[in-house]
Amino acid sequence: MSLDSDVIVDRRRIRRKLTFWRLVAAVVVLAAVVVVGVLATPAGRSSLSVSGSIARVNIEGLIRSDQQRVEALERLEKSSAAAVIVHINSPGGTTAGSEQLYDALMRLKAKKPLVVVVEGLAASGGYIGALAADHIIAQQSSLVGSIGVLFQFPNFTELMKTVGVKVEEVKSSPLKAAPNGFEPTSPEARAALDALVKDSYAWFRGLVKTRRGMDEALLDKVADGRVFTGRQAVELKLVDQLGDEKTAVAWLVAEKKIKSDLPVRDFKLTPRFGDMTFLRAVASVSFDALGLSAIARQIEQAGVTGAVDQLALDGMLALWRPAASN
Repeated sequence: MSLDSDVIVDRRRIRRKLTFWRLVAAVVVLAAVVVVGVLATPAGRSSLSVSGSIARVNIEGLIRSDQQRVEALERLEKSSAAAVIVHINSPGGTTAGSEQLYDALMRLKAKKPLVVVVEGLAASGGYIGALAADHIIAQQSSLVGSIGVLFQFPNFTELMKTVGVKVEEVKSSPLKAAPNGFEPTSPEARAALDALVKDSYAWFRGLVKTRRGMDEALLDKVADGRVFTGRQAVELKLVDQLGDEKTAVAWLVAEKKIKSDLPVRDFKLTPRFGDMTFLRAVASVSFDALGLSAIARQIEQAGVTGAVDQLALDGMLALWRPAASN
C-alpha cells in the first residue's frame, strides 16, 4: 500500500515538473517567434534599421485613408531615427485621406526634423502631404501643385433614354442621393455639391497660405488648379529648393544639426509583424507541440499581438488627372 502511495506521489511530482518546463518552453518559443517576426518582415526590419539613422518613407500612388499608415508613422515618432525624409510621388487622392496623411506627418514633424523630396509628382492630395514638411525639395522636372478639389460623377440620362430604361425612386427629400447619374442634376443638387467643393477648396487654400507664407496675390496665382515644374514651383514658393535626397540630407545637416555620417534607411509603412499570417502558423504549431492547444487556438484566431493582448501580458478628391489624348 505504501509503495502505491509513493508511486502516486512521484507521478504527481513528475507531472508538475513537466508542466513547469512546458511553460518555460512556451515562453522561449514565443520569444523566438517575436525575434523571427522582427527579422523576417519589412516592418520589423524597419523598426530596427532606422535606429541611429535618417528614416526614408515612401508615399506613392493614390492617397486614401489608411489607418495602418498612420500607425506606422506613429511608431516612427517613437523610434530613435534622427530625422525623416519623405519621398512623394502621387497625383493625390481623396481629400479625407490626404488630410489624414498631412495630420500624421505633422505629428511626426513635431518629434523629428522632416523633409519632403518630390520624386516625380506631388499634385493635389500629394502636395497636401508635402505641406507638412519643414522643407520641400523637388527636381527641376517634377510636377507640383494642382491646388484644387474635384467632384466628378457620370450621368447616364441620355443613354437610358436610348435603351428605354427608367429608374424609379422614392426618397425622403429632393437632395437625398443626389446626384445619382440616372436623372439630370437639379440646380439644387448642383448648388449643394458646389458648396462642398468650395468649402474643401477654401481649406486647401488656407493650408497653402499658412504653411508656405503666401499673400493673397501669390495664392491666387498658384491655386487655380495648374501643376508647375520644380523650377517654376521654386519661384512661386511652392517648394523651397531643387535637388534630390542628397540635397535633403545636406539641408538636415546644415539646418537641423543632424550628423553628416548618418545613413538613410528605408522605413516601410507595413503591418505589425505580430499579425503576419506565417507567424500565426509557426506560433500555433509550436504551442500545439508543447501541449498548449488553448493558446495555439487563440493565436490562430487573433494573431500573436492579439493573443498577447487577450492574455493580459504587458508587453471629395484632391486629385490631378491630366486630360487623355485623343
